[in-house]
Amino acid sequence: MASMLLTSLRSSPLTSVQAAQFAARSLSTSVHLQAQAKSKKTLAKPGVKNIVLVEGVRTPFLQSGTTYADLMPHDLARAALQGLLNRTGLPKDAVDYIVYGTVIQEVKTSNVAREAALGAGFSDKTPAHTVTMACISSNQAMTTAVGLIAAGQCDAVVAGGVEFMSDVPIRHSRKMRKTMLSLNKAKTLGARLSLLGSIRLAHLAPELPAVAEFSTAETMGHSADRLAAAFGVSRLEQDEFALRSHTLAKKAQDSGLLSDVVGFKVPGKDIVSKDNGIRPSTMEQMAKLKPAFIKPHGTVTAANSSFLTDGASAVLIMSEEKALAMGYKPKAYLRDFVYVSQDPKDQLLLGPTYATPKVLEKSGLTLNDIDVFEFHEAFAGQIMANLKAMESDWFAQTYMGRKTKVGAPPMEKFNTWGGSLSLGHPFAATGCRLVTTVAHRLQKEGGQYGLVAACAAGGQGHAMVIEAYPQ
Repeated sequence: MASMLLTSLRSSPLTSVQAAQFAARSLSTSVHLQAQAKSKKTLAKPGVKNIVLVEGVRTPFLQSGTTYADLMPHDLARAALQGLLNRTGLPKDAVDYIVYGTVIQEVKTSNVAREAALGAGFSDKTPAHTVTMACISSNQAMTTAVGLIAAGQCDAVVAGGVEFMSDVPIRHSRKMRKTMLSLNKAKTLGARLSLLGSIRLAHLAPELPAVAEFSTAETMGHSADRLAAAFGVSRLEQDEFALRSHTLAKKAQDSGLLSDVVGFKVPGKDIVSKDNGIRPSTMEQMAKLKPAFIKPHGTVTAANSSFLTDGASAVLIMSEEKALAMGYKPKAYLRDFVYVSQDPKDQLLLGPTYATPKVLEKSGLTLNDIDVFEFHEAFAGQIMANLKAMESDWFAQTYMGRKTKVGAPPMEKFNTWGGSLSLGHPFAATGCRLVTTVAHRLQKEGGQYGLVAACAAGGQGHAMVIEAYPQ
């Protein structure tokens, strides 16, 4: 696929124009859309429950190995849940169900949703389960909540996600594990000594958590580099987009727009109240970094990639009827959503390209109807490749079975408060951040519809349409 894409897209006059337009737009980091309130149709459907986002919070997202380093995942999840309770004043026994996402599980708390809920003081009568779907795990948690409410099983569900990269499980080698399990079963001293004598130095080599796709044995960064090359995304374009992300995130942070962040008192340390990965640099400094994955000619670097992050998020989702009955003013309606899957080798990170037109069609909307876009930024090259794919009729016809392109979001509507490149990306917590940010931007900017989209490991993706709640 890569060679076909490169040949076709580079030979297309349209693509060069698109690249120039994007470069110009991405340099305009101070652009901030103040949309006028619109009177569009509502996406409410007859006979279908309105499901609302009441509130969304998150812990500060911190680079792994920093202030959260001595905690455990359920500590962060508990902090997010407690922050949600404090902000909403929600009675702890009013929640019908809790769903949490996580990617790299701590073996001691495999159902982190339950452990965090108990630690946060929720009723022990409230069921909780944990889901995993790579970087869209909390998206899956939220849509699971939507499904439970739509089915009439629940009225109030808390969803969220947590990731803790400061301390990941490291296993003994398989041979060592087999020996240790056999030792546990050995009945005689002779049998134990024989097993101990079979241990070799190589058995002691640890197994680190996989950073490569199981199905392709390729790391996501390597795939992002190939994807950028396939779509003709230059190093300059990637660095420009990364700088845009950090610049806009810094502006949003300084302006108090990141109101979903709740302070967290880390035991033995100070209260953490801000994300610590927002670091606007310069194009000159970024250009000095060497390729991180494909060396020496790759274009993906540490500066234009998201960084390993610790953090947790939580949202309160309710039926509109229940929310109003309890005296809440919802932030937004959660409308249509889709999940997609495609080739995990050459299209690993193209989830937004496949999901966006599907969710728009499902909602009866067009790209022009969307006022706010929030896409997950795994890599700058991944974002740029998706934007170019979305602007390509050839890609739509050749790979998606569509007659025409969906079009790329206007940059003045796109990730204007920063994104995963700058705010951080705790794998399973990002989805809730995206949805909450859309709700807040719709309120701030006076828009009506927002669209969230994200890629995920395994060649999967997600998109959701969010409608502003009437002010």
